[in-house]
Amino acid sequence: MAKNDGQIVIKKYANRRLYNTGTSTYVTLDDLAVMVKKGEDFTVQDAKSGDDITHSVLTQIIFEQESKTGNTLLPISFLRQLISYYGDQMQMVVPSYLEHSMQAFTEQHVQMREQINKALGDTPLAKNLQVPMALIEETTRRNTELFQQAMKMFVPFANAAPAKETRKAEPKDLDELKEQLRALQTKLDNLS
Repeated sequence: MAKNDGQIVIKKYANRRLYNTGTSTYVTLDDLAVMVKKGEDFTVQDAKSGDDITHSVLTQIIFEQESKTGNTLLPISFLRQLISYYGDQMQMVVPSYLEHSMQAFTEQHVQMREQINKALGDTPLAKNLQVPMALIEETTRRNTELFQQAMKMFVPFANAAPAKETRKAEPKDLDELKEQLRALQTKLDNLS
């Protein structure tokens, strides 16, 4: 298999075809999704420029998975929140936080499976048992709370003033501010 630093290289051609250099076969986005689920490490490169386009291809796989089934993994509220961080000061923090959260979620999932296997042993019930939704919801709730707490650390005063305490600026206040601005401008003009 042709690999790049231990990774399988997938080439994407202008006609949108994906070529697995490791198996010398053309693959689809569904094939790449299966590779991800199997834990196979790969990069996707633009065949012409050689640029790494793995991120955009993985995002495309997520988009297709979300639109194929009625079972969406990403709730609308999460997507809205994620979009709101683009261009924000939090944009640099969010990727590492999400990566850490997903790693913690995966570790918790493995621990839950191990506990179920210990409790039920090697029975047909244990092999067919899905992790109860209540446990998943609880883990998701805890991760969401941790995320919100982390966001408050970076924007500590965003929600500091309750809505009742905020007041509309009165015309008198605005006139005073305008006068102060004029005085400052005059001082600046005199300095130059």
